[in-house]
Amino acid sequence: MLEPLLIFDPYILFLLGLGAVVLLVSWAPVGLKRLPLTLAILCVALGVAVFSTGLLAFDPDPRTWDTATERLTELVVIISLMGAGLKIDRIPGWRSWSTTWRLLAVAMPLTIAATAWLGWSGLGFSMAMALLFGASMAPTDPVLASDVQCGPPGSGDEDEVRFGLTSEAGLNDALAFPFVHLAILAAAGGLATQAGLTDWFSIKVGWKLLAGLGAGWLVGKLLGYLLFRSRRGGLSKLTDGLIALAATLIAYAVAEVVHGYGFLAVFVCAMAIRGTEREHDFHQEMHDFSDQIERLLMMLLLVLFGGALANGLLASLTWTDALIGLAVVFVVRPVAGLIAMIGSPPPWRERLLLAFLGIRGVGSVYYIAYGINHGDFGNSERLWAVVGFIILLSIIVHGVTATPLLARLARRSDACAAPDFPADAAPANPPASKNGD
Repeated sequence: MLEPLLIFDPYILFLLGLGAVVLLVSWAPVGLKRLPLTLAILCVALGVAVFSTGLLAFDPDPRTWDTATERLTELVVIISLMGAGLKIDRIPGWRSWSTTWRLLAVAMPLTIAATAWLGWSGLGFSMAMALLFGASMAPTDPVLASDVQCGPPGSGDEDEVRFGLTSEAGLNDALAFPFVHLAILAAAGGLATQAGLTDWFSIKVGWKLLAGLGAGWLVGKLLGYLLFRSRRGGLSKLTDGLIALAATLIAYAVAEVVHGYGFLAVFVCAMAIRGTEREHDFHQEMHDFSDQIERLLMMLLLVLFGGALANGLLASLTWTDALIGLAVVFVVRPVAGLIAMIGSPPPWRERLLLAFLGIRGVGSVYYIAYGINHGDFGNSERLWAVVGFIILLSIIVHGVTATPLLARLARRSDACAAPDFPADAAPANPPASKNGD
């Protein structure tokens, strides 16, 4: 009896899919420049198409693979945070980073509070699940926000909008963590006890933030010295961009060993390395390597996210859930961002973009997975559906609008900066010549 001509080995199909994703990472950004599509949208669509065929028995549902989801998203986020830190040219300071502090100190808490309230009053979530919902929606995702972030190190592509969104994404992934721990504490009934709240404030807020900050700074300074300031003139000429991955993993691990926030450590480590020798060309090499790894893992995750959508991630979504998701994307973050920017120096157009382009993505998936894996929140199917819908909505809406909006802002800025007369035109009142003519 003749064997079938086509035998769909899952492993071979996986290799085929991985090869297609690598090609997309390499080629698609060039081909999509003039289309209202992004690589993220393309990969989600690819995942939906592939997993809808039924050829793959594997179901990438995060509700089934909760631990794997937590670890994989964690890896992608920390690699993205290293890239974000290396991109920023601006030296940290109270005034120069005022946009960042406003978004972190005002917009993020308002977003958490408003989203948690919507989860509790609108979706009927318990207090613990509503807090987890709010905390997961707080971070501006550093992974999916590459299109709205600063350009490579030293490129000069760092207007106030791109800088604000990049620096916010670099820091609020760590600053949302205390609120995730607060949700876990609420799930355990600890909000009613003074001991639980004291532990949360002193350890989960105080120590973990300080330990993450200190670990990242020390690792970054040490690596920066070895790369640029050591006795033999630095090791940067003897290494390659793989150092970026090493720095990411070391900073994250050291912070976790001392019970600090690894997300914060990675971003601070990148900033410390950059600050050691700010203009060195090796920063570009590290950034490029980190960016390639990040894009590859991000695209793989988005294909799996599309597969989860195809296999029913949004099956329990109701019209109420969808309306709440729309409110989070189009009302909560924009309003919180605009409130945060009241009285700030940037023009109102830049404030609007800073408020609107609060992309939600991989970081939100990580926090949901982390919370569910470390606390007892009960049935989380509806929570996953709402979060999945918000992420899909953000990928589409922000993906389609971000590049045109930023390009339009750049054109207006160039037009305002341009002189009113051609560069080769003679001035209206030319100075008199030495001869008095």
